[in-house]
Amino acid sequence: MAASQPANPLPPFAVSLGDPAGVGPEIVAKSWMMRDARSLPPFFAVGDAASIRAVWTGPLTIISAPEEAGAAFKDALPCLQVAEAGDIIPGKPSIEGARTALHALEAAVGLARSGAAAGLVTAPVGKAQLYEVGFTHPGQTEFVAERCGIARENAVMMLAGPSLRVVPITIHVALADVPKVLTTDLIRSRAITTAKGLQRNFGIAAPRLTVAGLNPHSGENGTIGREEIDIIIPAIEALKAEGLDISGPFAADGLFHARAREGYDAALCMYHDQALIPIKTLYFDDGVNITLGLPIVRTSPDHGTAFGIAGQNAANPGAMIAAIRMAAEAARHRLAYNG
Repeated sequence: MAASQPANPLPPFAVSLGDPAGVGPEIVAKSWMMRDARSLPPFFAVGDAASIRAVWTGPLTIISAPEEAGAAFKDALPCLQVAEAGDIIPGKPSIEGARTALHALEAAVGLARSGAAAGLVTAPVGKAQLYEVGFTHPGQTEFVAERCGIARENAVMMLAGPSLRVVPITIHVALADVPKVLTTDLIRSRAITTAKGLQRNFGIAAPRLTVAGLNPHSGENGTIGREEIDIIIPAIEALKAEGLDISGPFAADGLFHARAREGYDAALCMYHDQALIPIKTLYFDDGVNITLGLPIVRTSPDHGTAFGIAGQNAANPGAMIAAIRMAAEAARHRLAYNG
């Protein structure tokens, strides 16, 4: 008897190739090569097919629409050509390459928003080059949020691995400025979006959140800073009153060992490195960045363009594979979500 087909089959996923001179094209191609071994859903690349050809000799087919990707995926990596990057030299970013990356990102977001793609996976971009072609956002997350009609403060960046999920409350902020921008309302907003995102994208009906303190030893009752007393604890108490299962603030140095991780579904961290050091220590090669609070599924590998190894067949596709798998899991959970 033939295996039954899912009641709501998903369209293929759009994978923007990122900077043509970075490792994006290579890890997308390697992910396709491992599609069966890692049970990846159908996906198609969005960008300049020449960037893939510059680093890979495997089967590649140009498609003109997302619906062609499903049939092509078994035998070749489908690519939706949206722009040409000119001369592509792996490891050598260019202005034309940045423009191509931006065009690919714009097109892929549109396909996800329209439903032609089940979700969006973004390969790394070189922000320095993007800024030279008029890109005005701190990163791809904020760009995607804007294109989806979501205020950037309502789009939450979560970094996820098999046994740890972390959310930085403040992100690309100088460490000296974190206490200035950290507010009770910001923590509350990030926590609510995180809880809803865990329900919607991960199928966790009753999410458990934990909160890291800002200061060493979580402030020691105000002896080492008052942010916990004045900002963080009021946010936690307000969230508890709203029905969230949330605890803290706890000293960050004891929050990420294996036994502690069993007690929560996501940890809210006060600044960038407090969140990213543990996730990259545990899952450097397969960490995923998933954006919560969007009307679409969006994931990306939790690493950069790695220009230094581009074109050397040295890039590990683990994080891209994990990002594609997580996008598929999130899309399936969204089909069943009723909140």
